[in-house]
Amino acid sequence: MRYNDFRIFIASQFSAKTQAMVDKALSFAHQELEERRRYDGTPMLDHGVAVARIVAEEIGLGRNSTVAAIIHDVVRIAVQEHSPRLEELTSYIREEYGEEVLGITLSLCKISDIKLKRSKEQASDFRDMIVSYSEDPRVILIKLADRLEVMRQLDIFPEKKRLSKSWESLNLYAEIAHKLGLYAIKSEMEDLSLKHIEPEAYNHIVTELKDSEQERLAFIEEFLAPVRKLLDADGIKYHIKSRTKSVFSIYQKMKKQQVPFKGVYDIFALRIIIDCPLESEKRLCWTTYSHVTSLYSPNPKRMRDWISIPKSNGYESLHTTVVTDSGRWVEVQIRTERMDEVAERGIAAHWRYKGVKQGGMGAEEWLQHLRQLLEDTTSDSIAHRFEAKPSEGEIFVFTPTGDIRKLPEGATVLDFAFDIHTSLGAICTGGKVGGRVVPIKEPLKNGDICEVITRKDQTPKADWLTICVTQRARNKIRAYLREERAKHARLGREELERKLRNWKLDIAIDEAVAYLCKHFKIRRGGELYVAIADQKIEVGHVKEILQHWLSGKADEERRQAAAEVEERKLRLREEREEVAPQSSDALVIDESINNIEYKLGRCCNPIKGDDIFGFITINTGITIHRCDCPNARRMRERYPYRVIEARWRDNATGAFRITVAISAADIPGLASTIMDVVSKDMKLAIRSINFTPKGDGSATAQLSIEVPSSGVVDSLLHSLRRIKGVRNAYRIN
Repeated sequence: MRYNDFRIFIASQFSAKTQAMVDKALSFAHQELEERRRYDGTPMLDHGVAVARIVAEEIGLGRNSTVAAIIHDVVRIAVQEHSPRLEELTSYIREEYGEEVLGITLSLCKISDIKLKRSKEQASDFRDMIVSYSEDPRVILIKLADRLEVMRQLDIFPEKKRLSKSWESLNLYAEIAHKLGLYAIKSEMEDLSLKHIEPEAYNHIVTELKDSEQERLAFIEEFLAPVRKLLDADGIKYHIKSRTKSVFSIYQKMKKQQVPFKGVYDIFALRIIIDCPLESEKRLCWTTYSHVTSLYSPNPKRMRDWISIPKSNGYESLHTTVVTDSGRWVEVQIRTERMDEVAERGIAAHWRYKGVKQGGMGAEEWLQHLRQLLEDTTSDSIAHRFEAKPSEGEIFVFTPTGDIRKLPEGATVLDFAFDIHTSLGAICTGGKVGGRVVPIKEPLKNGDICEVITRKDQTPKADWLTICVTQRARNKIRAYLREERAKHARLGREELERKLRNWKLDIAIDEAVAYLCKHFKIRRGGELYVAIADQKIEVGHVKEILQHWLSGKADEERRQAAAEVEERKLRLREEREEVAPQSSDALVIDESINNIEYKLGRCCNPIKGDDIFGFITINTGITIHRCDCPNARRMRERYPYRVIEARWRDNATGAFRITVAISAADIPGLASTIMDVVSKDMKLAIRSINFTPKGDGSATAQLSIEVPSSGVVDSLLHSLRRIKGVRNAYRIN
C-alpha cells in the first residue's frame, strides 16, 4: 500500500482502535480523491497523509486531528465546487468519525476560503481572522501542519503561487507558530519562505554556512572539552546539540546590523540537554550552568531564566552567552529532555510527555491550556495582537480586492462603506454580497465579501443613523447632516434678510425671528432659517404674519401691560385694607427713629411710597413689609396681634434698592439703550445688570437700581416699556 510507512508509524504510536479509524479514513479519502492530482501529477491524497503525519509525529496531536487531516481535502473540494454531495459527505463523516472530526474539517475549509491579500498593514487582521475560525484550538495546529507540508512541496507550484504562499507563510503562519511555541515549524517556514522570496540571499547564507562548517565544528569541540569533563565528573547524564541559527534568522541579523555573513558572530548555539527525573530538573540545570560559567565569563545582560518562570507557551530553558579567552562569544542553552521536547513541539508536547503530571496532561486540560495561550495578548514573543477568536461581537468582512475590515457584529453594508471611506459611505445605495444585491441596511456576516454600490446623487439621510451600528459611520453621518443644516440655515437667514429689506418693514431681523419662532412654535432661530430654506415656510406667508403683528399685536401687548399694572394697584389697595390694624397709632418710617429698632423686610424690599405695615418679631425688633408682600397674608392670619400700622414720613429721604425684570427681543445694543434710559434719562444709579439671551430671538434682563421712592419706579417702568424691542418691564421682590 502507498502509505505503509504512515500506517506503521500510527500503529507504533496509537491504539488498535485509532489504527482502524485511520485505515478507514485512508480508504474513504482515496475513494473520494482518486481522480484528483497535485501540480506535479501525484495523488491529492499524498498531501493529506503528509499533513496527518506532521500532525501526529511533529506536533503530537491525537486520533481525531489525524483523521481530520487525512480527509480535510475531501470536504474542502466539495465546498469549493459547491458539490451536491456535500450534505451526504458531512453526514457520513459525522456518523463514521464523530462530531469533533466534522467540526475540525469544516473549520479548516473556512480558513482555506479566506482570500489573503499581501499587505503588511493588514497582516494582523488576517491572523485574527484565521484564528477566529479555530474555535477548536486543534484546527489552527492542523492548519499550520497543512501549510508546512505545502511549503515543503512548494517547488511543484507555479511561480506566482510560490511567491504568494511564501509571503503568507512568513507574515501569517510563522507568526502563529511562534505564538504557540512551535519554534521548529516557525523556523522551517521562515527558511522555506526566504528561499523563494529572496533566493540569492538564501543561497548565499546556505553556502557560507556550508563553507564554515568544519571550522565551526572544530571550535565547538575545543569549547566543549572542559565542559564535558566537569559534567562527567558529577555523573550527570546529558547529550549536547549544536544548533546553527536558521537561515532566516541570520538574514534578519545581516539586514538589521548592516553586516555581511562574517559579521554575524552568534551563528550557532550549544544546547546541553540533561536526562534526569522531574524532581531533579532545576538542580541539575543550575549545576550545569555553574560549570559553564566557571570556565567562561558570562554576559549578565544576556542571561535568561525560563526555568524559574516558564514562558506562557510552556518554554523552559536557561540561556547564557559566554566569551572565550580568544574573545569569541557563544550562546549556551541548558535544559532537560522534557524541556527540549516542549521547546521543539510547543504546547502540544505537554500532554504527550509522561512524567509532567501522573499520566501526562489530559486532553481536556491540554485543550484548555491551548485556548488560554491563543487568547493571551500579553506575551512579548509577538508584537501583534492575536486572539483565539475575534473579540466579543466582532466580524471580518472583505472588499472585492481582498482588503479585510474588522467590524462589530450586526454591522451593515452602510457601516462597511463608511469604514472604507467617508466619501464612499456618503453615496452608498446598497451592496453586493455573495453575488446577491442587498440594501444598505443588510447585516453582514463573518467572512462576507462585500462590494459597495454607489450613486452620485445619493446623500446621507437622518434615518441612516438607525441603520448604522459603528460609531465611525454615525459620527460621519451626523457631521454631514450638521454641515448641511448649517448651510441651509445660512441660506434661510440670507433669504429672510433680503426679503425684510425689500418689504421695508420697520423691524430688526432678530426681533422678527423671535416673533416668528413664537408664532410657528419653533425653539431656535436656526430651525426657522432651515424651514425657510427648505420652503417648509413660505416667504409670502412670513410677510403677512409680520405685517399683522406690527399693525395690531404691539398695541395689544401694551394694553395688556397697562391692565396688569392697574390690576396690581387694585390688589395692593385690597391688601392694605386687610392688613391695616385697628389702632390709629402708626409707626412712622424715615431715615432714623429714636428708641425704635426696625429693619426693612428682604422678602419684599419696601421703598418710600409703598403701602407698608410693621411686624413685631421675637428677636430682631420690627420688620417693615409691603402690604402686597408674599408673606403678608400668612402673618395677618397667624399673628394678627403682632401686626402694627406703619407709614412713611412725608419728608423722608434716602436711596432704596429695587430689582426690575425686563423681557425683550434679542436686539443688538438693547442693553446699552436700557442703561442710557435708566442712568442718563432717569438719573438713577444702576448697581448691577444681568442681560441673558435665550437663543430663540428673545432675551431677559434684571437690573438692581437705587430709587428715592415708588413714584419714580412707575415712571421708570413706563420709560423702559417704551424702548423698542422691550415687551414688558416690572418690579420684582
